[in-house]
Amino acid sequence: MTTTPSPGAPAVSRAALDARLTATARAWLDDALAEAARTAPDTASADTDPVWEPRFAAAGRHCGHEHADAVRVLLLTAARPGPETLALLYHRGSAAERRAVLHALPHLVGGPEALPLVADALRTHDTTLVAAAVGPYAAAHLDRPAWRHAVLKCLFTGVPVDAVAGLRHRARGDAVLARMLADHAAERTAAGRDVPHDLRRVLALTAEARP
Repeated sequence: MTTTPSPGAPAVSRAALDARLTATARAWLDDALAEAARTAPDTASADTDPVWEPRFAAAGRHCGHEHADAVRVLLLTAARPGPETLALLYHRGSAAERRAVLHALPHLVGGPEALPLVADALRTHDTTLVAAAVGPYAAAHLDRPAWRHAVLKCLFTGVPVDAVAGLRHRARGDAVLARMLADHAAERTAAGRDVPHDLRRVLALTAEARP
């Protein structure tokens, strides 16, 4: 199973993971994925309190924290939980678990139902959550005002704008975003602070004509 990651998202490839995991970790992941698949929504009695949730929480302990994001996204794509269960996992999970939920959204939710999770992540000061929140799901479903504020959030918190999925497409010809960026740049200049390269980069994108 392979998914197309957003910038900054884990490369969710079982083959790549297997090359990095120990034999014990691979066996644990086999069992975890099988359990998640058995309780997918089409066979589960209810889309709440998934029996595989302990596996989701324990991914870092069994597979290594450097692989936990990818493992958790694989578990979610195997289980295919609905928006209610995703929200449950997000709100009672650790920051790492919340990040995995955000990375999995474009593969699991076809509509705007999970936008409250994106909004919650964008209110935090956790740069890993902010980066995960501005992936393909946000690009597809955030309205223009919310998306503009998400871009500014990245600039305020130092999240590289490469994390913003669809940046060039959505920024092109956006005069409102251009004004917001120019105002932010003027404030920084007045305060004697440097204007980040990423801000200048996005501002240049707003000057490009829409195709």
